[in-house]
Amino acid sequence: MAQAMRREPDHSLFATDGKPHPLQDTLVGVTLVLGVLAFVTAQFHSLHLLSSWAGLVGILTGGYGQFISATTRERFLLIVGLGAAAVGFYLGMAHGGLFG
Repeated sequence: MAQAMRREPDHSLFATDGKPHPLQDTLVGVTLVLGVLAFVTAQFHSLHLLSSWAGLVGILTGGYGQFISATTRERFLLIVGLGAAAVGFYLGMAHGGLFG
């Protein structure tokens, strides 16, 4: 018997569980900001200290955020921030490292 398929609007990539997660949301924001900072500053050789340290801290906050994340939205944004932080960190290390 054919049945009508109903789309449930609350099942999307950015769906939340309806509860507040202030710590997880803070870690998502910090990881994204540090990831963008590390990625952008890694494009300049003279800013290797900033990019490598921002990338390292972004990797650590993103890793902890992944450990305690509760929703798919948080995990998705953490992975984006982690990727940018990792690229910035590795380029910063290639340009001179953590201690210059």
